[in-house]
Amino acid sequence: MIDFKEVKKVYFLGIGGIGVSAIARMFLHEGMEVCGSDTAESEITTELMNEGALIFIGQDISHIPEDADLVIYTIAIEKFAPDFLNEVRKKIKNVISYPETLSIISKNKYTIAICGTHGKTTTTAMVAKIMIDAGLDPTVIVGSILNDVHSNFIAGKSKYLVVEACEYCRSFLEINPTVVGITTIDNDHMDYYKDEEDILSAFAEFTDKATEIVVGNVKNDKIQKVVGNKKSIDSDDFFDKNLRLKIPGEHNRRNASVALAIAEFLGVPKNSAIASLENFSGTWRRFEYKGKTNSGAIVYDDYAHHPAEIKATLLGARELYPEKEITIVFQPHLYSRTKIFLDDFAEVLSKADHIIITDIYAAREENDNSISGKILTDKITQENKNTLFISDFKDIALELQKNASEKDIIIIMGAGDISQLPEILLSK
Repeated sequence: MIDFKEVKKVYFLGIGGIGVSAIARMFLHEGMEVCGSDTAESEITTELMNEGALIFIGQDISHIPEDADLVIYTIAIEKFAPDFLNEVRKKIKNVISYPETLSIISKNKYTIAICGTHGKTTTTAMVAKIMIDAGLDPTVIVGSILNDVHSNFIAGKSKYLVVEACEYCRSFLEINPTVVGITTIDNDHMDYYKDEEDILSAFAEFTDKATEIVVGNVKNDKIQKVVGNKKSIDSDDFFDKNLRLKIPGEHNRRNASVALAIAEFLGVPKNSAIASLENFSGTWRRFEYKGKTNSGAIVYDDYAHHPAEIKATLLGARELYPEKEITIVFQPHLYSRTKIFLDDFAEVLSKADHIIITDIYAAREENDNSISGKILTDKITQENKNTLFISDFKDIALELQKNASEKDIIIIMGAGDISQLPEILLSK
């Protein structure tokens, strides 16, 4: 096993990724020389450069220093650039993936790992805030930017590690958890998993790794299946429909119930944990308030890219703004996901007052002409005529600036580059 204490210079492939960048920040904090590359500039790469990282745009073997002690790569490289990864392995002795890095980090920590198809980012951040406020001083690695500290990494000095555990490609199986928290289990990442049983088997294997406790709503059939006879705490016993969160929706109160159950297990006083949650300001792109348009429409940005997530966000928005009309601007993420859940996407999106759909963000997939944003638009239009397909972000902004007013809530939604739209829309 690689001893990170011996590493002086590390290179990251995919350094702009939300998970990989957290590790880059951790190594910068520990005084290592950090460099890396990604396919495009982003707010994350800019911030890392400001923190002292040397970053190249574009993947090229010449960018990797001969004297690098370690290369850490995003798992997407394995699928989309395996030949390049082989070149890297020939050049540098120690080459490991992001999940393998988490394995090393978590091995000697009291690791609280939060998993789930939906809600794991918010719940990880909630647990982190409770523990920080209680003086437990955890190290935190989360798959989003924590609004309170504007970072996806917090350097703690205690034995505790709070980490978001992602199920894609079973990468969470590399983590060594003491406590596992489960939010939800749903059909997702079907470009990787064969079926629901395959997903359940991955979660069951992960919960089985918990050395002390599993926390989740064990009244839920899927969660009960993966927990089995493992020692567990039922988070449903901690659910409070009247919990006063700054972020709306029952789904967030459900997330909070998992965080409260973990807090009690760790010995945090209930009043302290509730106070932390009531002051929790959320994370980047999870129903994140962005501002108002010139006409007074309120704009939110949201990462939702699965029908269940869209439904939860929409219900939360209706709860917070019962008198306003809701416009969703949605960028589908992945051809496979859009095709598999086409009817589900159409059903839930049609519940908004106005809908704008744009092109599918392909991410890790090859082009598939059998599905498109226009096909999704046509499907939604069967239920809601107030639906438009607009490809260009600037044209979307013009449409919204022309028609939205102070009676409207605009939710920019999706896991791709749609995150650029709020800035375009709100620019003067």
